[in-house]
Order: sequence, then structure tokens, then C-alpha cells
Amino acid sequence: MRKTMQAVEITRAGGPEVLVPTTRPRPEPGAGEVVIKLAYAGVNRPDALQRAGLYAPPATASDLPGLEGAGEVVALGAGVSGLAPGDQVCALLPGGGYAEYVATPAAHCLPVPSGMGLKEAACLPETCFTVWSNVFQRGGLKAGERFLVHGGSSGIGTTAIQLAREFGARIFTTAGSDDKCKVCEDLGAERAINYRNEDFVEVIRAEGGADVILDMVGGDYLPRNVKALADDGRLVQIAFLQGPKVELNFAPVMMRRLTITGSTLRPQSDLAKARIAEALRTHVWPLLEAGKIAPVMDSEFALADAAKAHARMETSGHIGKIVLKVG
Repeated sequence: MRKTMQAVEITRAGGPEVLVPTTRPRPEPGAGEVVIKLAYAGVNRPDALQRAGLYAPPATASDLPGLEGAGEVVALGAGVSGLAPGDQVCALLPGGGYAEYVATPAAHCLPVPSGMGLKEAACLPETCFTVWSNVFQRGGLKAGERFLVHGGSSGIGTTAIQLAREFGARIFTTAGSDDKCKVCEDLGAERAINYRNEDFVEVIRAEGGADVILDMVGGDYLPRNVKALADDGRLVQIAFLQGPKVELNFAPVMMRRLTITGSTLRPQSDLAKARIAEALRTHVWPLLEAGKIAPVMDSEFALADAAKAHARMETSGHIGKIVLKVG
């Protein structure tokens, strides 16, 4: 293998135009790590936040954006077992996915599901890790419960709808157009609410309230989510597209025994992420292998066109996942 690689770096905080192709040293695996020659990398909202200077990578992570990808294992660090050079994997990455090669903990790798290409597999880790850990582990969603996911046509939303469907929940979602709502209902949502002309609080309360809500909007959605919850309901917050600060009356939270929780994936320990990976291998990968769930794909861009991919994402016109073709 050559000692350098093509990558895309963030030259300064700013808009998509600050993403610029560059040449970097090829990473070497540390203890417990593998190096993957990437074929595709997923594009996610945290990448855009990092680019804008709003989401600093951990001190031990690459400064390059990119939190998921798929490709071929080409090198093993000390202590790695269960993987070999030539294995095709998809992986949750600490960063560095906008590049030809990336190092990541071996325990954060999962096999490419049979019958699935590397392009689709590259879109699995970030969304599957996030949805499983927040909706099912943290939110405790059970069969028969009413589940509301905001942004149902996003990568997170389309994954959450499909998984909740397979585990027997009643699914409600919000989206910003009738076309997006139709996609959500086709995936299994009982009711998709166009938030531009309907109030999701009224719709969900008419159904008895949501047992679990997955929200990435924040801002004024927080008090509205509290109103939309059923008694003993759980609100799980994973992002704040409208900001993290809001005034909230906590009396209903106490009186109706509500739970407000949330998490971010990237700062969690390697061990915590490895445990999520094992849960996915047990509970989610069989569904992927059987073709019962699959990533919803929006568009593909060349690695050198990462700026165009970010511009596409920031229009919010996409449905499902955007990928970069690396290899």
C-alpha cells in the first residue's frame, strides 16, 4: 500500500465550500484497530456541524469528517481477532471517513449484510447505532406502543420507522412535504404528519399520546413534545437543529411521570459503542440479511465533491442517505 491517500479536509469553519480535497498520510492501525480501504462513506448532519465549527472531534480522533463507511480491511492492529485482511465490513468511525483509508476500532466493525452492496452498507452504522441505542435501549420502545419520530424522511427517520415496524410499534412521524410523508407511510408509518400544515401535538394526542418520541429538532419542539407524550412517556433527544435552550414547565413532567433523556453517539467510550455493535449484530443484522429492512438511498457524490454532498444535505430536500464514492 502506498503511504499517502486522497482525503477531504475542513480548511476552516464555514459552509460546504470549506471542504477541500487534500493528500494525507495513510493511517496505521493502533492496538485493537483495523485500517479499512473505504469504497463509500456516509454523509451525516454531525459532519456538517463539524465543518461549521459547532462540533469538535474528540482529541484522539482524526480531524477529517466522516463517521461511517464501508470497504475492505487491509491492516490489523495488535490484539485484533475475528477479522482478516480482505474482509468486507461497514464500520462506525471516530472520524476520518472522508478519505481512502481510515482506522477504527475493530469492535465497531460489522459484516456487510449478504446481498447488500458496499454503497448501501456504508449508510448503516451511524443510523443503526443511533436508532437502536436511543429508541430501543434508552427509550425502551415495545411492541404495540405509539412511537413518534421527527424528520421521518431523514436517514435516522427512515431507519427508525423500519425498525419500529419490525418490532411491532405503531409509528407516527413528521416530515416537511407530502412526498416525504408518502415515503414514510410506505415504509410503515401509520400516520405521517406534514408539519407545515398540521400540528403534530393535536394529531398524536388524538391517538392517546406517544409512548416514545425521537427528536432531533429541539428548540420549541421540546415543550410540544412534552404535550404530545402519553402518561409515562419517554422523550429521547439526539440533536438540536433549532437549538438546545428553551423554557420548559416541568410540572407536567412530574405529574405525568414523563422521562426526558437523550444521548450523542460520538463522545461515548469505545466499549459502549462495541456493546451497541454486538446488540446490532444480534437484533438488527438478521433483519438486514433477510431483506426486511434496508437503507433508503438519496444520492451519491464523488469524494472530491463532498462540498456538493453537504450542499445537498443542507437543502433538506433529500430523502434518506447521501453517500460519497471513495474507491
